[in-house]
Amino acid sequence: MIVSIGIWICFGLIGLGILAMIFSGIQSVMKGKQDVKKIITMIVPFIVYGITYAIIGGLAEAGIATMFVMLAFMVLAILVSGTRSTFNF
Repeated sequence: MIVSIGIWICFGLIGLGILAMIFSGIQSVMKGKQDVKKIITMIVPFIVYGITYAIIGGLAEAGIATMFVMLAFMVLAILVSGTRSTFNF
């Protein structure tokens, strides 16, 4: 009984922390402290997860697919930036 109460309290604190971060992020954007491009960059994995979840239908499978897609994006970005610096584009 005490363990389940402790777990729910931890989940509640995690939820409050996430809400506080979202509220703080919205305030920072409204005050002009954050660049919108950085925020969009942080949202990309969630969008990819939503797309993979819509296609696959399973939470865990969509998470693994998102990981592979983001790894592919990372490899592609490293390849492009390396090519640009090598050939001075």
